[in-house]
Amino acid sequence: MTRPVDSGPVRLTLIESEDEKSIRTVVRKLLTDRCAPGDVAAVYDGEDDLREPLWRSLAVDLGLAGLLVPEEAGGAGAGAREAGTVLEELGSAVAPVPFLTSAVIATSALVHLMSAPSADRGAVRDTLAAAASGERVLTLAVPWSTTPDGPSYTVREKADGLHGEVALVAGADAGIFLVPALGADGPGLWLVDRAQVHVTPVTGLDMTRPPATVRFDGAVARPLVRGQAAEDAVRAALFTGAGLLASEQVGLAQRCLDETVAYLAVRRQFGRAVGGFQAIKHRLADLHIAVEGAHAAARYAAATLADDPADAPVAVAVAASVCGEVAVRAAEECVQLLGGIGMTWEHPAHLWLKRAVADQVALGTPVRHRARLGILVGIEPDKECL
Repeated sequence: MTRPVDSGPVRLTLIESEDEKSIRTVVRKLLTDRCAPGDVAAVYDGEDDLREPLWRSLAVDLGLAGLLVPEEAGGAGAGAREAGTVLEELGSAVAPVPFLTSAVIATSALVHLMSAPSADRGAVRDTLAAAASGERVLTLAVPWSTTPDGPSYTVREKADGLHGEVALVAGADAGIFLVPALGADGPGLWLVDRAQVHVTPVTGLDMTRPPATVRFDGAVARPLVRGQAAEDAVRAALFTGAGLLASEQVGLAQRCLDETVAYLAVRRQFGRAVGGFQAIKHRLADLHIAVEGAHAAARYAAATLADDPADAPVAVAVAASVCGEVAVRAAEECVQLLGGIGMTWEHPAHLWLKRAVADQVALGTPVRHRARLGILVGIEPDKECL
């Protein structure tokens, strides 16, 4: 959204709207009913009975796959605030669905191209419509650690198609790949069907969002856009993804804190609840303050992405700097304070810790985002951070 220059300061609020509350309610109910921790843990044993039906419920039944897609392309025409609300709930449940990779990152790249004069708007609109309906799942073929500064091109356009390899791609079980590649005229963004690529799964820490190596050997591809517009679309997608990943991390951190407090209120030692010991109270109070601060950072980032693009770069850098570390801290505290039960396979604490650690290096580490923040506010960062 672009606002007039003379419109004055934007008034943003971190208070949830009624629409956001409604979205949270229905998503939380679905995840409570259909995404139990035991079902998520089964994904690590190779059982894949959860992903597809859960995604169909979210994408088709609730229509969340098209949340960020404009209405003229068949979507809901919602914004980053609503998407952030969904991601908070998905993070809390460690849901193994491609909402972030498909409905946020890849979709944002296509939405950006809708206003690019040089783009193949027919292909962009058709792909967005297919994604919004839940018919196809998308992914942006870049390493999952890529920062919003832009991709490093490892795929090349040749006479017989695309050639190259991209390591550690998240959401590589998608049906359509958006592939940044270099051609004779510079960078471009191509549409590639899954049948044209070779996907090799990689065993990662978080198997609810498993990485994969994607190889292109003369893949038949349809160019969406070439030149600077392609790079701008990829940067916009990664920027939006980094800002909204913070919401997922905050949902996870809040879940860890809530579960830890609930357990320590009933676990007894020496005739009293463990949560009553002063040292434990101090740790929980410190964690509560950290999680609340992360909540504010993540929600402000989502609000600026939706309504104040001028302030979004700083807001996203702050959220990405803070929320990943808070999520890891909350998950580690959960495992430690739960004692023996926190180390068992049966308790979901290990699921939260794995997702938190994996998320911390996704779309740029907190150190990289702090370096970006320093540049934005006029502080020269240490070269080792870049």
